[in-house]
Amino acid sequence: MDIISKQAERLDTLVKAFKEDSVQYRDLPTPSDDEGKRRLLRSLMNIRMPGRLPADVIRIQDAYLRARATEKGIVTLDDIPVIKSSLSLWQGDITRLAVDAIVNAANSQMLGCFVPMHTCIDNCIHTFAGVQLRLACAEQMTKLRAQYGGDYEQPTAVPMVTDGYNLPAKKVIHIVGPIVEGRLTAEHERKLAECYTNTLNMCLVNGLKSVAFCCISTGVFMFPNQRAAEIAVSTVEAWLREHPGQMERVIFNVFKNDDRLIYERLLA
Repeated sequence: MDIISKQAERLDTLVKAFKEDSVQYRDLPTPSDDEGKRRLLRSLMNIRMPGRLPADVIRIQDAYLRARATEKGIVTLDDIPVIKSSLSLWQGDITRLAVDAIVNAANSQMLGCFVPMHTCIDNCIHTFAGVQLRLACAEQMTKLRAQYGGDYEQPTAVPMVTDGYNLPAKKVIHIVGPIVEGRLTAEHERKLAECYTNTLNMCLVNGLKSVAFCCISTGVFMFPNQRAAEIAVSTVEAWLREHPGQMERVIFNVFKNDDRLIYERLLA
């Protein structure tokens, strides 16, 4: 059986399994086309609460997602030029990067995005990592709530690391960025800088030599893009000066053209 036929078979199996796993959507009609099935599967993954699945379902999910990663095209460090020192800029889907760690702009619940098919980075990372990622985050949050109380939420700029599961990246570092409501303050700027510093410190502790940062706190968190990029670049450069030779590569990952142009000017 060729890879296309095998993927179609896996997709059918996973749609059926995830529908059966969901009481609310068990009787939802399944689209006849592959794209519709992919959207349905992603939606069912997005809304699913953390929990285990049968080993055979996980095995098929893993094979399906890893084949999807190959289809999308895995990007290695050799594919990304160095602009200066160990810094790079890359525009595209962060879930394609085969690096030691990618950074996820998480929310304080640390469980990913539950909105079906949402285009945020949190949703994309959880989708293509597989359902194990949400469970791993939930297990860490359960331990933290046992320690700090049932109302515990992850504080701003405090990173959490998990495996990457079916992503090309080995690890995911989840971090909550500052939310700008109203005018931008010095405290917002300080907290954003801490996001980059604390993430790099976590890389250092865990022996992670390459990391790709998303544009933390921009978008729905409303941090102005230009100022966010300025803080990102200056903070990373300062950390690298203080820790020479500790990181092989730090990648600023952008998705929008406007952000790419901002980073190109800052890194020139």
